[in-house]
Amino acid sequence: MKIWVDADACPVVARDILYRAADRTGTQVVLVANQPLSTPYSKNIKSLQVPKGFDVADDEIVKRVEAGDLVITSDIPLAAEVIAKDAHALSPRGELHTKENIGAKLNMRDFMDTMRSSGVEMGGGPDAYSQRDKQAFANNLDRFLTRYGNDC
Repeated sequence: MKIWVDADACPVVARDILYRAADRTGTQVVLVANQPLSTPYSKNIKSLQVPKGFDVADDEIVKRVEAGDLVITSDIPLAAEVIAKDAHALSPRGELHTKENIGAKLNMRDFMDTMRSSGVEMGGGPDAYSQRDKQAFANNLDRFLTRYGNDC
């Protein structure tokens, strides 16, 4: 099992949690981004730089992810694609995307997209990454690694 990170939009604090988990559990973490990333030296942590472009990092993750892997992403369509490949998806805010809930999340995302496209003011985007988000992410990552980590 590998952990793939949609790193362009992943908060630094969530990456730090992933780095510690990689070293603690021996799980390989691969950060995929279209810009150079600074990562700590570790045999368990790698970065993969892809060309700039819309969804290039997402497409690379989908191409490489295998059943049982975990993908860290806030991107609902990417989460849906990896779930369709029998992988798992966890947001940096600690929300686990599953086969049971991803359809509703895709529908809501598409609805909000349609509303924005039609000129409806929807507010200013997601809230700032909070201590509560950090804790939820760390807790759900630990739960996931405890449950599936033996496959590493």
